[in-house]
Amino acid sequence: MDIVREASALMTRDGDFSVKEKGGIENIVTSADLEVQEFLTERLADLLPGSGFLCEEEDLSDLHHEYLWIIDPIDGTANFARGNENCCISVALVKDGAPLMGVVYSPWRDKLYSAEAGKGACRNGTPIHVSARPFEEGILFSAMSTYRKEFAKTCSDIIYDLYMESNDFRRSGSAAVELCQLAAGKAELYFEMRLMPWDYAAAALILQEAGGSICDFEGNFPSLQEPSLVVAANLATSRDRILETVHRHLGAIPY
Repeated sequence: MDIVREASALMTRDGDFSVKEKGGIENIVTSADLEVQEFLTERLADLLPGSGFLCEEEDLSDLHHEYLWIIDPIDGTANFARGNENCCISVALVKDGAPLMGVVYSPWRDKLYSAEAGKGACRNGTPIHVSARPFEEGILFSAMSTYRKEFAKTCSDIIYDLYMESNDFRRSGSAAVELCQLAAGKAELYFEMRLMPWDYAAAALILQEAGGSICDFEGNFPSLQEPSLVVAANLATSRDRILETVHRHLGAIPY
């Protein structure tokens, strides 16, 4: 947690960073992303010698280790580049393929979410728990598959069905922030067509340790190595209801 807080000092709010596209105008990287990632990989390698890394930027993938750090140096880069506070640093530690620890820090709100397997979840050191609201009273977080817009219509259809049966819909631009919001009881429902492990690895553990539920298209824990469809909720019954809606519109993962 201390290392993540230190890294957040590189997420300057004065606009002193460069921006470039990586594969399309929707997908950008800033110099701050690269600086945060370099800082984290150096410090975490010192903290746990012999560990590997799976990181968003610069195709950093070294998976064949007992301990693996999964890092998104800035989740919500488009928000960060615009001065929007919905951005965070996400770091998960995985042991033998299972999430062991997770930290998500939203520095411009000074909210640090953390969890260790079997020990509960916290926000700024205070225990958090998902809400008990039923599906019909739930707030849904979702998005339109920003980086794969060919899936947007299917996403729209799924979101429409969920929206019509629940309370309302939100989109913040950071998967990790949104999943932590579920963990803290600020929302109840979640669906994304395609995310990468660094988007959810830390927040998934935080959500589970806060009493929530998360799964992929098949109902299993989302992959920690490959892209995944992600469904999550405060209640297992609500998760299953989202998944049923997804299955009505999708016979198989389209990627």
